[in-house]
Amino acid sequence: MSLLTQHTPATAPEASRAHVERALANNGFLPNLVAVLANSPAAIEAYYTVGALNGHTSLTLAERETVQITAAAVHGCGFCVAGHTAVVTKARLDADVVAALRALAPVPDIRLEAVARFTRAVIAQRGAVGADALRAFLDAGFTEAAALDVVLGVSLATLCNFANNLAGTSLNPELAAYAWTPAVA
Repeated sequence: MSLLTQHTPATAPEASRAHVERALANNGFLPNLVAVLANSPAAIEAYYTVGALNGHTSLTLAERETVQITAAAVHGCGFCVAGHTAVVTKARLDADVVAALRALAPVPDIRLEAVARFTRAVIAQRGAVGADALRAFLDAGFTEAAALDVVLGVSLATLCNFANNLAGTSLNPELAAYAWTPAVA
């Protein structure tokens, strides 16, 4: 059970209601993340605004989702790992790649491994990745714009991951097939 209220279109604050209705229409169900974010009109607007911007970066869908799954796994957000696993599964990303991302293991795709490694460095170093990590990312064929696009993706993930971790957001039944729990160290 969520520690924060999970709103419906009927209970959401007026300034959040259109976003809640949009999520319900787009998904066929109301993702519990959106139901929680509805508590703050500013947070839900940020989620949709930054999400739209993230969709227009120099990164491909697979690269953007690599950032999202990696960040969610690092942050221990089972809801977001599951949700983004659903996205990449529907987009037919290789199952071995998805499994590696979820496990924070080496990714068997060189380009996506570079994105995952850079994402982990951005999070661990709070952006101060150093010249070697940046050079490795650029040497993998990415641009300086792409490095900033990873930071943008991490910022989106951080909002969602931390909101879910704060709320203890439960997984929607529609996402149960993609459930994830962190590996025990």
